Amino acid sequence: MPTYQIGYFVGSLASGSINRTLSKALIKLAPKDLEFNEIPIKDLPLYSSDYDADFPAEGRALKEAVEAADGILFISPEYNRSIPGALKNAIDWGSRPWGTNSFAHKPTGIIGASPGGIGTAVMQSNMRSVLSFLDAPQLNTPEAYISFKPEAYGDDGEVKDESTQKFLRHYMDEYCAFVQRVLDANAAGHIGDEDAESRK
Repeated sequence: MPTYQIGYFVGSLASGSINRTLSKALIKLAPKDLEFNEIPIKDLPLYSSDYDADFPAEGRALKEAVEAADGILFISPEYNRSIPGALKNAIDWGSRPWGTNSFAHKPTGIIGASPGGIGTAVMQSNMRSVLSFLDAPQLNTPEAYISFKPEAYGDDGEVKDESTQKFLRHYMDEYCAFVQRVLDANAAGHIGDEDAESRK
């Protein structure tokens, strides 16, 4: 099996974020053919088109990390029934300047944890709209709205609750299979690809 490089975003800047705890659990339960690299967002300035002619180092590093990844995983809380500002800012950086959208064709997954009962469902709905515009294929099922129970997780990513562990492992298995499908579909030689011979 090939190894796939997965870049992941944690949508919270808080050091004690429950979504960072969730990210550790997901990495621990993921299939061995996925390797993970966090794409940091904390030091990004607020995006402005004034930067387009000369991106700062933080913006260039983010775009390079997204482009180097085979797939992108978003692990995020919900703030005010929407995407956290820091994460939306990072997405804006990755999609600009116009015509250099680093997220295009990247297989994406969205998952998030919240202390509340809806488990980031509204944030994820907003995120799907954004990713659709960015031409980033999305894993649609299983949906993963995690109602966070602190006692179910250890600090090192261990998942103590058996049903939670089973669900998160299933989610990562499905995401891995989705990455494979999307990358195979985008490989050269498929219907819709440009054919150099046909243009002669």
